Amino acid sequence: MILMWACFALLTLIALAFVMLPFLQKERVKTITHNANAELISIYEQRLVDLKTDLDNQRIDDANYSESIVELKRRLLNELSPEKSLISKGNNRIFALTGGAFVIALSGIFYSLTGSQQQISAWHDAMDNLTEYGERAVMQKGEQLTQNELQAFALALRTKLSRSGDDEMAWMLLGRVAMSLNEFDMAQQSFDKALRMNPDNKQVLISYSQILLLEGSEANMTRAAGMLSKVLNAEPTNLDAISLLALIAYERKDWPQAKAAFEVLLASMEKNDSRYGLISQRIADIELQMQSEGSVMPVTKANIIAVTVNVASELINKLPEKGTLFVFAKAANGSPMPIAAVKLTSYSFPVTVELNDSTAMVEGMNLSSAEDIIISARISLDDSVMPSSGELEGHSGSLKRESVSEYQLKIDTLIP
Repeated sequence: MILMWACFALLTLIALAFVMLPFLQKERVKTITHNANAELISIYEQRLVDLKTDLDNQRIDDANYSESIVELKRRLLNELSPEKSLISKGNNRIFALTGGAFVIALSGIFYSLTGSQQQISAWHDAMDNLTEYGERAVMQKGEQLTQNELQAFALALRTKLSRSGDDEMAWMLLGRVAMSLNEFDMAQQSFDKALRMNPDNKQVLISYSQILLLEGSEANMTRAAGMLSKVLNAEPTNLDAISLLALIAYERKDWPQAKAAFEVLLASMEKNDSRYGLISQRIADIELQMQSEGSVMPVTKANIIAVTVNVASELINKLPEKGTLFVFAKAANGSPMPIAAVKLTSYSFPVTVELNDSTAMVEGMNLSSAEDIIISARISLDDSVMPSSGELEGHSGSLKRESVSEYQLKIDTLIP
């Protein structure tokens, strides 16, 4: 900024110099002394005498005589010079000041009409409000950012990153702001920068997946599925990742996987949630599609485990009046993401459910994919798959999947 104003000042000085210096220089005229003029007059008078003599001696006629007199007078006037140098310094200063004022005024008007003073002012305002914008965008403090404020926020973030490009949070925020502004190329570049610094950033992976899904190509959906699987390996109950995987499965017409993922989402919501009815309808549509296409996941006897769930006698009085029962299996080694799950809202103990490949939650992670498994059951108070205080649960030890077709599971733990 300082360099820009310095350049403006330098250009103004150069323009003023071109306009004012010619006026400030003195006019220098060679001074002719009185004696020099007298000599010229003397020569003139001598020539007049000579011409009169020639006329008297009839060497020239009257016409030539008159023309010669006029010519002598003209030459004398041309050869005579002022006796003092011409100095008009006072007037030239006025012209110089007037020209300088004109240049400055013209430059100011031209810059006001074509310059970027408004953009510069907006840039300064954006930098001053960077912290406030960040709090409103990330911490949800105050009103939601308007479209103009989002653009100012993006400008301030780009400026910050131009000065220090190793800020992972700033790159992530710039990517999200760019998504809100529908600047998807900028968003992808920002997320790429953030992932180079931290390849395991779950928030960036989820946001990047959303952009890839918007583009809609098969290659991008495959890439998005890989990112989301990475998120679920680290955080199996991440609902944002599960919802995006559900959309991927739906777009690919993988109805069993889409149904399982949407059911997990539905189980995590309250019934008064505005999205509950939409997801329920989506699941119903998928079931109709599966019936019409016969796209039911094949289940073999070796991949079915009948789990009978009961409650320990000391916890019977702790049972909630309206609880949701989740019975699920996960790999004993590796990701804690369930590889099979069943949800029941109406049941009585003991209750028997079947876990098989059709109850998988995520594509590629089903009961057949694990050698050793752990079977669990949880009674949820809030219809959510996330464990919370006061809920009841029970777990098996590590089991060989191929050797288990039936299992008796007891709910014997109260979550503190």
